[in-house]
Amino acid sequence: MLDNGSKDGTVETVRGFPNVKLIASPENVGLAAALNRAVRESTGEALLILNPDTICRTALQPLEAALRSSEKIVAVAPRLVNARGEFQRGFAIRRLPTRAALIFEILLLNRLFPNNPVNRRYRCLNFNPEQVSDVEQPAGACLLVRRSSFEDCGGMDEGFFPLWFEDVDLCRRLRQQGGRILYQPGVYVEHAGGHSLESVTFSEKQVYWYRNLLYYERKHYGRGTGALIRTSLLVGIALRVAAELSAAVLNRKTPVRVRGERLRAYGRAALVSISAGESQPRVRA
Repeated sequence: MLDNGSKDGTVETVRGFPNVKLIASPENVGLAAALNRAVRESTGEALLILNPDTICRTALQPLEAALRSSEKIVAVAPRLVNARGEFQRGFAIRRLPTRAALIFEILLLNRLFPNNPVNRRYRCLNFNPEQVSDVEQPAGACLLVRRSSFEDCGGMDEGFFPLWFEDVDLCRRLRQQGGRILYQPGVYVEHAGGHSLESVTFSEKQVYWYRNLLYYERKHYGRGTGALIRTSLLVGIALRVAAELSAAVLNRKTPVRVRGERLRAYGRAALVSISAGESQPRVRA
């Protein structure tokens, strides 16, 4: 287990289990860097990526059996469910984001009109959770990956810091190598969500998400798409600012300090979009 600079007593608790190998990082080095380090210090052909906000409700052996069934299968994902046992539709399984999907997400169209065809395809809203399927982008909350395939594609890209889009990028590169990613519905993993974001401020969330989206865009799309994405980002941020100002007039219950923080966060996100270059600085917001 790798503890990524937590301050909640996790390290002390894990040290009470002598059979668990603990790697305690003194600071949060980012999800990708932490996973790469854990892989380097682990053994075995199968790598289980498992978030701390998950509970395995069934045995995981079917994931390993699926991975062993064919060399072409490079990763296997379980059925992610909420606390009521319901499949996390729209999150657990998605397609790799297209240009249209990213732009619809940025411009809030997917939130305002969730049943639009672009969003339905991107979030796999018609996905059958009862059927074993080849999938493009399962959520990284729980994913069993073939070590050789993980290493051959270069592991996690540590340019995605501290989180967001690193699992999307990994799935894309695994598939680019010709590998198959399989969904195994017989394994249930409860996923709470949001654990990694509890200590992240609203401003940091905005900057991290926009910065990593732009890094993903630069890595996988051409310059024309980059200009379109950045323009969409600025329009999307302007829409969010307008919505925030309208809400401030219509609903005065939210403290001015909170409104100000949100507006400053959007301003910082706009600067990230404007100044997006060819490199991805690993700096905290």
